[in-house]
Amino acid sequence: MPSSTVFADETVPQRAGSDVSPESRGLSSHADHPAYGRKYPAPAAGESPAFFPEKVARNDAAHLDALEAQSIFLIREAFHHFKNICMPWSMGKDSNVLIWLSRKAFCGHIPYPLLHIDTTYEFPEMLEYRDWAVKYHNLDLIVKINEDARAGRGAYAERGSIGYDTTDPVTVTHELKTVALQQVMAEHKWDALITGIRRDEDPTRAKERYFSPRTKDFEWDYKDQPPEFWNQFTTSCAPGEHVRVQALLDWSERDIWLYIQREGIPIPKMYFARTGKDGVRYRFRSLGCWPISGPVESEADTIDKIIDELAHTKTSERAGRAQDHHERNAMQKLRAKGFM
Repeated sequence: MPSSTVFADETVPQRAGSDVSPESRGLSSHADHPAYGRKYPAPAAGESPAFFPEKVARNDAAHLDALEAQSIFLIREAFHHFKNICMPWSMGKDSNVLIWLSRKAFCGHIPYPLLHIDTTYEFPEMLEYRDWAVKYHNLDLIVKINEDARAGRGAYAERGSIGYDTTDPVTVTHELKTVALQQVMAEHKWDALITGIRRDEDPTRAKERYFSPRTKDFEWDYKDQPPEFWNQFTTSCAPGEHVRVQALLDWSERDIWLYIQREGIPIPKMYFARTGKDGVRYRFRSLGCWPISGPVESEADTIDKIIDELAHTKTSERAGRAQDHHERNAMQKLRAKGFM
């Protein structure tokens, strides 16, 4: 398939999205939401949730072609070997590249469902982007919330509701993301997940394999992982276990942005700089739950400026994600228990 593919604008969703407009929440605009009460301002009222980059061809296309071909190969290998696959989707830049690669791998159609683990702490405009993308890409989207944890019922009755106002970020991340994933996987019995993690994001993720097995308890033994010589991958697992297929493992943050620009992949607008109340411009490099996701100071309001910024910055991509820094080796501990 050509490296720069145009997909039809399909508009019929497989599963209906929720109404997340400001009016549905009793707000006059997103500006009234506490997520925008800090440095990064809310979008203008009525603004589209998606940004469509103007396609730009570059001289280093061969590098992106090689990454694209490898990712499509890994996705197709997973689809060939596993009977029941799902693709977690955070709505961020990496998982939107995965949507694009999946459509290229299967001629415009994604033959497996996508999964959004909703912690109930998403930025409102990200939820609007989610509902827009479901229609635009014709996605079969499953949304999962750990309702018992948020309501403080069932197994959580004694400890109470789990949230950032009552619990530390690592515990919230585990309960609202990892445990929610365990719940939905027990229901659907997926034996493989296609994920969008990259080695350059975090030292713990650099230890991953392309096909990374997890036990029935979702545990990851990062000290004892299978070798992958000559593209021989772990393509089977015992009942209750699963394999995580890391199709973007060799991509860098810069590669992701170059590819988004080359292909014209629609993405959320929160990656681009906006002027805050203090007159300083900010943007997000990594998006998560709003209480623990902080923006960075940046003048980058175009992809070209983002790519140039990445060549000079000394700030890590996940510097604004509080759960990563709550305690020593927090990310490694979370991932060992099943976190993405």
